Amino acid sequence: MRAVLSIGSNMADRWALLETVAEEFAAEIIASSPVFATPPWGVIDQGDFLNAVLIVEVNQTPLELLRRGQRLEEAADRVRIRRWGPRTLDVDVVQVVLDGQELCSTDPVLTLPHPHAHERAFVLVPWLAADPVASLRGLSVAELISGLDPQEVEGVRELGRLEDGEPR
Repeated sequence: MRAVLSIGSNMADRWALLETVAEEFAAEIIASSPVFATPPWGVIDQGDFLNAVLIVEVNQTPLELLRRGQRLEEAADRVRIRRWGPRTLDVDVVQVVLDGQELCSTDPVLTLPHPHAHERAFVLVPWLAADPVASLRGLSVAELISGLDPQEVEGVRELGRLEDGEPR
């Protein structure tokens, strides 16, 4: 099963927290984006995020993959105080593809594809960097980006790659 994971952090050592996810999935990563600095989305009275996308090939169910991401969030002391609020680590399962087919689910525990991914530059821009031919719900990620507010897209600034270490 191939999955797209969107990872983000805007608390503590943001870069190191993203590295924990890359380390967890190191043997399963088939593509990854650079890290991007992004303004907060939804609740704007908080610091900027660092975001990246990992594309992984795993032998797990989508729910097992979600739980794996949640364990990483728990290890980072993630606390869910308010929706879209600050967080040490966020690991979202954006898309799952099995046998060439995008899985769709309305399960409230894991909705697939992620119900807001198509609206968020902080997901789409890194995803396009990781996979230039990516598509979501039958539309190319590049097309989805072109439909977003240009200022939101311009606010997503590339910093460097996790494997190269934190930029100075």
